[in-house]
Amino acid sequence: MKDNTTPQKYKVTCEERRQSNGHNSFLIFFTGLSGSGKSTIACALEKKLFDTGVKTYVLDGDNIRRGMNKKLGFSPEDRSENNRRVGEISKLFIDAGIVVLAAFVSPYRKDRDFIKQRVKPENYIEVFMNTSLEECERRDVKGLYKMARKGEIKNMTGISAPYEKPLHPDIEIGQQRSVNESVDIIYNYIKEKLLLKK
Repeated sequence: MKDNTTPQKYKVTCEERRQSNGHNSFLIFFTGLSGSGKSTIACALEKKLFDTGVKTYVLDGDNIRRGMNKKLGFSPEDRSENNRRVGEISKLFIDAGIVVLAAFVSPYRKDRDFIKQRVKPENYIEVFMNTSLEECERRDVKGLYKMARKGEIKNMTGISAPYEKPLHPDIEIGQQRSVNESVDIIYNYIKEKLLLKK
C-alpha cells in the first residue's frame, strides 16, 4: 500500500521547548520483572523531579494496557508491539521537552534496543531493576505469580515466558536498595543530563 503521508514541519522545535521548560528532555526506561519495583521507583523519582520544576510524565505498563494498548495480549508479538508503541509515545514526549519515565517489564532486548534507537541513544537511560524472581514472588503485589503457578496466567515473564536481562544497563538497582536510595542513585546519574548546554 502506498504511503501518502507527508511529514508536517512544526514552527516550534524540540530545542525551543527544552529552553522554555528550562531543562533537557529524555527517556528513563525502567525494566525488570513484575514486582521488581519499576513503577514505585519511577513514580517516586517523578515526584522528586516535579518538585524541582522538571516537566515529567510516567508511562506505566498497566495504565498503557488499560487504554491505548488494551487489545494487546502477552504473546511475544504483542509484547513487541506494546513496546513499539511505547517507543513512539516516548519520542513524542521527548520532542515536547518532557522527561519521560517508562516502567515496563519489556522482557526482550531487541524491543528495548528498538526504543533506544527510536528515541536516539543520547536520549535513553536504561534502569534495570535487578530484583530476583524469588523476591518478586515473595512480594507478588498483584497476585500474578500465584495465578501463573496455578496455570491461570499464560506467558508470565519469569515463569512461563523468558526475561532477557539487560547486558549493559546505565543504572542497576538491586533489591536491597530502599526507595529513597534508588531515587537518589538515579537522580545523581541524570542531574547533569538535565542541564541545558550554554
